[in-house]
Amino acid sequence: MVEHDAANVAREAYDAVADTYAQLFRDELRDRPLDRAVLSAFAEVVGASGDGQVADLGCGPGHITAHLGELGLSVFGVDASAAMIKLARHAYPHLRFDTGSMAALNIADGVLGGVLSRWSIIHTPPQELPVILAEFHRVLAPGGHLLVGFSASDDPSHPTQTFDHTVAPAYRWWPDHLAAMLRTSGLAEVARMVREPQPTDRRQFREIQLLARKAQNAS
Repeated sequence: MVEHDAANVAREAYDAVADTYAQLFRDELRDRPLDRAVLSAFAEVVGASGDGQVADLGCGPGHITAHLGELGLSVFGVDASAAMIKLARHAYPHLRFDTGSMAALNIADGVLGGVLSRWSIIHTPPQELPVILAEFHRVLAPGGHLLVGFSASDDPSHPTQTFDHTVAPAYRWWPDHLAAMLRTSGLAEVARMVREPQPTDRRQFREIQLLARKAQNAS
């Protein structure tokens, strides 16, 4: 029930701010070379593993989905916010965008070469996160890759911390704790990027991007 309530709160909040959000973040990669590099590496490892599709889960207005498409991936976006999906379809009519929940994806087992979750887990209560990680594992093909981005907590003795997000209540994680949760879900960490906060950043949180892989012999 907690996850259901939290998901509804986040969905309704993002519906309400979709236009503003799209305007604010449309060009976010322009001044973020490290993020572009991580996404490029993700595209390369996914491409090297096969020709499976990639799902951008929590795609928002679709700008990152479109970027992955420009990198040569066969990609589609999924978001709980119908308003975000409407904007994405309008901005990028050549790409597929679906409404859906990360906790119950309308995607067949083992069909994806890659999953991107870019700050899309931050509104999930920690006790409900294993359900979403299990869905990531389920839809990935053996050998498929997950790239998950999130904000880091400050204290390893507190694996999760809440913070006052502009849109909806949000959580950040100690990176090793989330990596362990991924392992429990059958996704082994391959690499991570840690971005230290810059003086001009609104929130002084480290940003983490973890690349994980589903085992080749996994089902």
